[in-house]
Amino acid sequence: MLRALSLAGFVACWEIGSLFAGPRNLPAPLDVLRRLTIEAGVGRSDFHLGVTLLRVAASFTIAMAIGAAIGFAMGRNRVVDRLGDPWLLLLLNLPALVIIVLAYIWVGLNEVAAIGAVALNKIPNAIVGLREGARALDPQLDEMADVFRLPYGVAAAPRSGAAARAVFLPPPRAQGYRWSGK
Repeated sequence: MLRALSLAGFVACWEIGSLFAGPRNLPAPLDVLRRLTIEAGVGRSDFHLGVTLLRVAASFTIAMAIGAAIGFAMGRNRVVDRLGDPWLLLLLNLPALVIIVLAYIWVGLNEVAAIGAVALNKIPNAIVGLREGARALDPQLDEMADVFRLPYGVAAAPRSGAAARAVFLPPPRAQGYRWSGK
């Protein structure tokens, strides 16, 4: 009930804001809803939504692949962690708008710049999650695998639980999603 009231408050603030700003600067909620239904009826929105989702999937894949590799290396090797930590702090504190503007200036106004900017903005978040997950892996399992000279596939089995948490928990955070338990 409280969430519904909060959402209604947001829509009310939006409506009041549109009265002050004017429909050209801030269209009213009903005007936006009408326009959405018109666009959905014409059929163009499916195509544009699909292209947008492909961009999101591409940037997510790039961010997670690079973030996983760097995060795992930083979590398992202190030298790599110390070398990468200043870069990580810089990227974590760099506003997304700066990355987007620089990508468009350097690469141009195209798909590569759009996907690359989003990926670059999300890579640090993926690195943090994977680094912490890699740090949580039990070093005694590594020692056991070395002592018994287990092949990597067999040696990875005891670590799979921690590895799964390290790989599958960061993606929602990397993309900025928030899941609620209630």
